This record gives sequence, structure tokens and C-alpha cells, in this order.
Amino acid sequence: MDTEEKRKSPYYMWFNRRMALIVIIVALTPMILVSGIILHRFSVYSHEMVHAHLEEMVLKHKHNIDFFLQEKLSNIRHLSRIFRLEEFKDEKFLRERLRALQEEYSSVFVDLGLIDETGRQVAYAGPFGLEKAYYGDAAWFREAIETDHYISDVFLGLRAQPHFIVATRQQVGDSRYILRATIDFLSFNLLVENLRLGETGVAFILNREGEFQTRPPRESKLTQQQYLNLFEKGRLAGIIDKDKGGMFSDIQKWYTPDDNERASILTVEKIGQFDKKILIVAAFLKNNDWLLIFQQDADDAFARLNRTRKIAALIFILGALGIITVTLLVSRKLGRRIARVKSEKDMVEQQIIETGKLASIGELAAGIAHEINNPVAIMVEEAGWIQDLLEEGIDKEGNLEEFNRALKQIENQGRRCKDITHKLLSFARKTDSRVQSLQLNDLITEVVDLSSQKSRYANVEVHTRLDPYLPETQASVTEMQQVLLNLINNALDAMEKKGGRLDIATESRDNEIAITIEDTGPGIPASNLARLFDPFFTTKPVGKGTGLGLSICYGIINKMGGKIEVESTVGVGTTFRILLPIKNSSE
Repeated sequence: MDTEEKRKSPYYMWFNRRMALIVIIVALTPMILVSGIILHRFSVYSHEMVHAHLEEMVLKHKHNIDFFLQEKLSNIRHLSRIFRLEEFKDEKFLRERLRALQEEYSSVFVDLGLIDETGRQVAYAGPFGLEKAYYGDAAWFREAIETDHYISDVFLGLRAQPHFIVATRQQVGDSRYILRATIDFLSFNLLVENLRLGETGVAFILNREGEFQTRPPRESKLTQQQYLNLFEKGRLAGIIDKDKGGMFSDIQKWYTPDDNERASILTVEKIGQFDKKILIVAAFLKNNDWLLIFQQDADDAFARLNRTRKIAALIFILGALGIITVTLLVSRKLGRRIARVKSEKDMVEQQIIETGKLASIGELAAGIAHEINNPVAIMVEEAGWIQDLLEEGIDKEGNLEEFNRALKQIENQGRRCKDITHKLLSFARKTDSRVQSLQLNDLITEVVDLSSQKSRYANVEVHTRLDPYLPETQASVTEMQQVLLNLINNALDAMEKKGGRLDIATESRDNEIAITIEDTGPGIPASNLARLFDPFFTTKPVGKGTGLGLSICYGIINKMGGKIEVESTVGVGTTFRILLPIKNSSE
């Protein structure tokens, strides 16, 4: 099998795939873990940064709105302190005060009015003609008359336009009056809507009843109940109770928010309409009666994070593809290299086997030479006798019959030599190491015949006990010949001085075939048994053996999936046992 055929064999294809898979797993696992950890930490950090940034913006915006409301309330309270009540009853004076406020603060102040404790407007300055208007039944009036200063929710009122008022109470004797100013809704709305971020980030204000105190956003994103739940979340988180010191108690530090103030910001992520995740950052205003809400789609808020994830995923995919491609190329190249090395190793092993085989044949040569020498001597003798008969004349009495006998003898002895050389050449020329179906009994018989002359000279009786029902096995004919010949020759060499008995037996048991080669030689010392199959280890005299025979046998049997065992007792003999698995030709 050449290198290319080896590389395409199922074993090498499986080996290449397994090696590539292991390398890919080993290479990608740390990459996946490190990338996952980095992306997770980056995601956590990005969420924290986005939350912190939005909380900072909302907090500053809350302070801007609080400052706006406090400033407008302070303007009205200042007026009520520096001027007498009688002056506010004069509508001309009231118009002058309104004009002064509008010059100072543009059109933020829409009108001014003085209302007595019954709810009747005593004096009015403004564009709506609300002189003598009655507010006794208005909810804002009932609340304002009971407090020193007051900011109402946004309502339509008598003018049928959204607005809210800031008011301060004046006590004159037993009578109570309210000086109130209407704040321009559009100016206040622009102040709130000034907080915009990204494509979907908008801000608005809700009161506790879920009513918008500014223009509602184009898309509400959440249901009214979800918005109202934010008040409950603030109460459970302890945020709502923090401003009990009075209206706008933190107004003096609006420009330097500290950690305590940041803790008063409510940040949540909710699932809105169409299953979109919405990021909500909320802050409480006006003694926790209003809720400033900033909402933004999570995809928009974390757009940079999502872009980074996509870039990281792309880099990871490209890196993984690069690793997989390089791994496949390297594994294929390595597979070729291993197949080539294995092919070279097989060639070297085959050469060693052939060398050992030639060495075994060389050992047989002496015995075979003696065996051939006898028939050749007879042939030479008969040929000389024929020559004598030819000189005497074939026509003499009895010469023709003797002539035919001599020719027949030459023919028989020639056939005997032919059989001997045929067996030897057949054994020497079998170099095909391919695995095939093999009947071990026939092979053992052939090897025993080859070794018969050597066994006679060594004065060794060879006995075979072969199982007639021995199944075939899958093995290389030449390699098994080499194993058997080596073991038989070793046994004959061990017994050549004193002679002995060599028993060769085969049997089938369980799922294996056992071949037993037992001699009555001098045995092997226990100290040598452990090294018996080591290359170049031999107990034979110098020049007698190479020390490769048993090492080759061990390698051949091991390659076939079998095993070779040895037992020996000094002075009793040695037994080699070969165990080979029974394999069907279909396997």
C-alpha cells in the first residue's frame, strides 16, 4: 500500500478528523472562554456606564426643572413680601408687576391674579379676561388655600388650555388671600423636552394619577399602569420619602449632585409594546408628586455595545474559520507525513522480516544441501553406470534392463531434488505481506517439511497434533511462515547437541486460535525471559544468530492483534504459545 492509499484509508481519515477536531477544540475553547468573559465584562461595564450617564443627565435635568419651579415660586413669594395686599387689589398695579416679570423672564409668566378665601378672583392681569372668576370649587384652590405656597398640576381650567399655577398665601387678619401666577405651558414643556438622546430617547412628566404634565411622547412605549408602577417602585426603594424636608429642599445643591442624590434615581428595564425592551430612568419632582421619566429603546441606548458585539462576533468567526482552515490543512499535511513515515516503517519492517527470513533460509541451506547431496550422488553413480553399459553395448544380455533401471533411478532422484528446491524457492519467493484467509495447519505442515532435514541431523523427533476443525484466520502467509520457521529453528538449535522432541499443536478456543511449540531442550534462565523479545538479544554463540528473530516474531504477532507467550524451565524445556484472533474475511 503506497503513501496515498494509506492516507485515504479509513483509519487515516478517522485519525485526521480526530486530530483536527481535538486541535480545533483545544484552540477554540480558550478563545471562546476568554471572548465570552471579556464580552460579558464589557457588557456589564457598558450597562453601568450607560445607566450612570443617563442617571447623571436625568438628575441634572431634574435640578433644572426644580430650579425653574422654585425660581417662579420665589418670584411670586418675593412680590407678596415687598408689596401690600391692598396694592395687589389694584389691577393697574397688578398689570405693571406682570409686565415686569415678563420683561425679566420673557413669556414664562402668562398672568397674575389675587383670589380671596372664598375662591373669588379679586384682581386679575392677563390676556384671558378672568376678572371676578370663581375658583372655589377647583381642587388646586382648595389645596393652595391650606398651604403657604403651592404648585399645581397641569390642568385646562376656565381658559381651556393646559397650564399650571404657582401660588403663595397671604394672611391679613382673619382673611386669607392667594397670589397666583400662571406659568406658560410651552416654555415649561420645552424645558422638559430638552432632554433628548439618540433616536428614541425622550423625557416627559407624569403625576400620580398617570396624567401627562408635559406633551406626551409620540409613542408611549409602556402602558399607563406600567408608568404608575414606577411610583410604587420608588416608594418600595425608599426614594419617595427622601424629600420630606419641604418643597425643593435640595435646590441649593442642584449643580453638584452627590451619591445620595444619584441613589434617588430610579433605573429599570421593562418590556414594552411589541416586546421591545425599554430603558427607563426616572426622578421625582415637586415633593414626589411628579415623576420625570426618560425613556429610550434599549437597542438605541446600547447601540455602541451592540455594534461592538457584532464586530467581536465577526472577528471571532473569522478567527475561528482561520483556526479551522489552518488546522485542517496542517492535519492533512501531518496525516500525509505520518502515512509516509508509517509506509517507510512498514518497508523497513518488511526488509527486516525478509532479512530474518533469508537468515532462516541460510540456516536451512546446510541441511538442505546434505539432503540434496544424497540424490545427486546417486544420480552421478547411475550416470557412471550407464556410461559403462554404453561401452559394453546395450544389446548384450541384461544390459538394456539395467540401462532402463538406471535411467529410472536418475529420474526419481532428480524429481526428489526438484521437490526439495521447489519448497525452498517457494518459501523464499513469497514476499507478499497482504492479509488474507489462511489455514494455519497447511502452513505448519509446509514449514515442518522444510525443517525435516535439519531435525534429522539434530536428532529431534517432530510430532504434530493439528486440530482438523481449525478455522481459517486472517493473516499474512509470508509473515506467519517467518514466525513459525524462527520458532522451530530456535527449538532445533537448542536441542541439536543432545537431541530431543518437538511438539507442535493447534487448537481453537473461544474466539482465538492457539499454536503451541514445545521442545525438550535445556530451557531458558528466568533472568533472560524478560529480555527474550528485545531486538539484538541472543543467547546463541557469536555468528550463529542476529538477535532479531524473536523480536520480529513479537512485532508480527502484535500487528495481527495477537500475542506470543513463553514458558521455560531450565533442564525441562521451553514452550512458545501464539494466540491469534479468529477473524472472518468480511471483517
